[in-house]
Amino acid sequence: MRPPSPQILSVEQAFGRNGWHCELVEGREVLRAGFDAHHTRINLVAQAYPQLNALSVVSETPLQLDEDHLPIVLELLARANKPLTLGAFEFDLDRQFLVFRLTNLFEREKFDADIVSSLVHCAIAEMDRITPYVAMVRNTAEDLLDDLDLIELLQREDVLPPVPEQEEEEY
Repeated sequence: MRPPSPQILSVEQAFGRNGWHCELVEGREVLRAGFDAHHTRINLVAQAYPQLNALSVVSETPLQLDEDHLPIVLELLARANKPLTLGAFEFDLDRQFLVFRLTNLFEREKFDADIVSSLVHCAIAEMDRITPYVAMVRNTAEDLLDDLDLIELLQREDVLPPVPEQEEEEY
């Protein structure tokens, strides 16, 4: 079995620097972690592709959908993806998981810890942002699904997680 690559080890160091617990998957270029976000528990996978100097960060949470709600949630995710610059939402039909995935290419063998941290924060924040919208669709009675305005739903800000206040840096 090959030892872990410098790329995945640099990701593991970035997690440690942030105080995030993670587990390196033996024999693979993968780290697994879990996070409690505002709306849901998020499973996170970070996978390094050493030959490309790439890192893919995937956040996911289980989501059981019936056949009536599935097409509406899929449309919601497509509409949510439209304005995104980085990453995309998916629904894993086989495992019944809501997924957000983003990938970054790096110039060096050791990945920049700040970029790794930003990817993780983005993956968690996006999953936490979409969760209440998906829950609203899932909890809508079947006979009212045709009345849902997904564009209007995605514009609601009252269900968004609070944005943590950050101290201003002086330059």
